[in-house]
Amino acid sequence: MKTVTLGPEGTYSHRAADAVADGDIHFRESVYDIVDGVASDEFDRGVVPIENSIEGSVTETLDALADLEIAVVREVVTPIRHALLAQNDDFETVASHSQALAQCREYLEETHPDVDLEAVASTARGVERAREDASIAGIGHPDNADETLSVLAEDIQDRNSNATRFFVVASPAERSEAGGKTTLVVYPSENYPGLLLELLQPFAERDINLTRLESRPSGERLGDYMFHIDVTAGLYEDRMQDAIADLEALAANGWVRPLGSYDVEHVV
Repeated sequence: MKTVTLGPEGTYSHRAADAVADGDIHFRESVYDIVDGVASDEFDRGVVPIENSIEGSVTETLDALADLEIAVVREVVTPIRHALLAQNDDFETVASHSQALAQCREYLEETHPDVDLEAVASTARGVERAREDASIAGIGHPDNADETLSVLAEDIQDRNSNATRFFVVASPAERSEAGGKTTLVVYPSENYPGLLLELLQPFAERDINLTRLESRPSGERLGDYMFHIDVTAGLYEDRMQDAIADLEALAANGWVRPLGSYDVEHVV
């Protein structure tokens, strides 16, 4: 089974993919390319970050899931342990993914206030830059240290509880109704007072708990939004099917897209 995730080797996405793949892992440097590769059947599975406990949702993933026909078949939660890696302590720039830089903001401001921060495609790309250039430090998992790079500091993330959720995506044909959680994207194509309350009521009335609610611009017009919703109920449940029916009635001028039901796995 061909699995694709954010590369190069050594990213946190790669670590999550290792937990669910059989070793045939390929890499892309954008979330959209990963989801598109699965939607077009180039790959069997994709592993993409969806939410971090410090910085919140990954908007690139939200937009890709709304733009492309895809199924969410699994969720992987992994702790994030950031280390500062460099050839020596005389560096001028810290390069890493924008999320990693944000997750270590307090540490960097306190200990290295004068260095430049450079956002790159992934934590592993920042580590590669540090390996190639002694004036650059990277942020990544401490296992990325080698004969060239040393760990200058460990656990530099602003919160020790730092963790990231990853979605495992597959083709729409593999969308499942089984699992303890479900993700939906709802585009009401409407905007009026009380709309959001009306969208939430079908879940509240059936005692379905929402674990995440995000709004994203639809791209159709200014002030027009779609909603990403995670709930702790499976599509196999009658109450969930009834809630979706209510949503479809509310979004008669738009659409409701269940991305599938799935279970959650915690990995180190």
